[in-house]
Amino acid sequence: MSLPRSVAQILAEHVTFELECTDRLYLGLYVPLLQAPGGVAWFWKQHRGHDFASSSLMAPMTERFVRRIEAFAEQEGIEMVKFSKGQRKDDVAKKYLARFEGDEGVLFIGKAQEKASVVRTERRRNPTTGGSYAWLVKTTSVVNHYYFYCVDQDFGPLFLKFCSYFPYNAKACLNGHEYLKRQLEKRGIEFEPLDNGLLSCAEPERAQQIADELGPEKIDRLIRKWLRRLPHPFPASDRAAGFRYEISALQSEFSLTQVFDRPMTGRIFFEQIIGENIDLGRPDQIQLIFDRRVTRRTPGRFRTRVIYDGVIPSLHVDYKSSRIKQYHKEAKALRTETIINDAYDFDVGRRLENLPRLREVGLQTNRRLLDVQRLSHDPALGETEFQQIHCPRVVDEQRVSALRLDDVRVRALLAALLVLHLLPRGFTNQDLREHLAQLLGLRRGQFTQGRMTYNLRRLRLHGLIARIPKSRRYRVTDFGFRAAMFLTRAYNRLLRPGLAVLAGPDPPQPAPLRAAVRQLERAIDRLWLDAA
Repeated sequence: MSLPRSVAQILAEHVTFELECTDRLYLGLYVPLLQAPGGVAWFWKQHRGHDFASSSLMAPMTERFVRRIEAFAEQEGIEMVKFSKGQRKDDVAKKYLARFEGDEGVLFIGKAQEKASVVRTERRRNPTTGGSYAWLVKTTSVVNHYYFYCVDQDFGPLFLKFCSYFPYNAKACLNGHEYLKRQLEKRGIEFEPLDNGLLSCAEPERAQQIADELGPEKIDRLIRKWLRRLPHPFPASDRAAGFRYEISALQSEFSLTQVFDRPMTGRIFFEQIIGENIDLGRPDQIQLIFDRRVTRRTPGRFRTRVIYDGVIPSLHVDYKSSRIKQYHKEAKALRTETIINDAYDFDVGRRLENLPRLREVGLQTNRRLLDVQRLSHDPALGETEFQQIHCPRVVDEQRVSALRLDDVRVRALLAALLVLHLLPRGFTNQDLREHLAQLLGLRRGQFTQGRMTYNLRRLRLHGLIARIPKSRRYRVTDFGFRAAMFLTRAYNRLLRPGLAVLAGPDPPQPAPLRAAVRQLERAIDRLWLDAA
């Protein structure tokens, strides 16, 4: 069984199904005016008509909201579950979901004490009169939160979480892959599910189109629908006056799933990728992956982490508050996910209307990570290609000498291939002979046809050219063009200038390369003296 040798090869030849999709979305629901103490004071004094604003007015409102939740649970026959500290809420939800038989409804209501941002009254004293007065301040407190775990006929499982204390901020969590599965089922399109994804689909282009269509409008309708169905902390009169929830993207995940044709091949290859990309957290690599300029003032730690779940590794690269994660999903697919925890990391707003821009950032980041891995992984595996050119070979029992870069004739041959590659009908022995003579500074007659035939044979057996069937013409292969381009440029732009700097007289301007080499020499000398 042959295994793929490079990132480019496995992505081009060994991926049977590919899907880009919005994954997990964690949304914030808030009333904009009530996020600051001044707006809260306006709510109670101007809207509600009270003489003063105080937390004493908030307690009755909270009690009514909690009573509505309890009445809703009793009326609908929904179980109330009190979450214990450290309990995984998703595990509880999976048990209820397994027993659920309808298309849509509330699975259960969970209750947990969590820290939240609230507005409270603080007693202050006037420094002149000495009298005390109430003052609204924004602070944090541990209060009850109510989780409504639901199933939607269009979006599948989701939950809404309400803080039970003023200003009753809420959160919602949904999954784009679950939305996609529901839509495929409605359209009668067969697919094979993957945990939080798809393993295959009868109409892959249609599946990708449906995934692309998930946007702010559909999500906004979903949230408004469930806000109407569930107990609401603000009565209709408040909502009519404009105190309605707005939606923001607190955390958004965008994934690229690439299913392999052979699980074992994928696992071996993925482990090689992790081993050779442990330095992806370097600022220069971060700039390539996230397409963001990184300076000393850029906040956050730039690091790469490899985390193992049993024997399955996953690769994590951090940028500011966001990160990208890559792992071998269920030993069947390569999963690349960009997780944006703060939209401002990419100069994008948090409001739901900015979700398409966030999605574009996330999906492009996934692709750029794979591009960086191609660049870092393929050269290590390119040793075979280098030896194919630079060492003697035996092809079909024919021995051919090496094409060594230190040979001036070999460099001329490679340069000639770059020109002859442009000929649409290929080239002949005479075409190559004329170009080679000019490059070597020889007269046309000095380079005989027999000598050129020998060089054509070398180029052909090394895979740089191929003979066009039923003709005496040749064409430059794709490998030959890329090899000639790379080796010619490497010699002209790297080897010759670099050696001139290192070996020549001191240049009039400081040479960073020479300074670095000298610093390395001094470090080796110190190490040698210390060991002596």
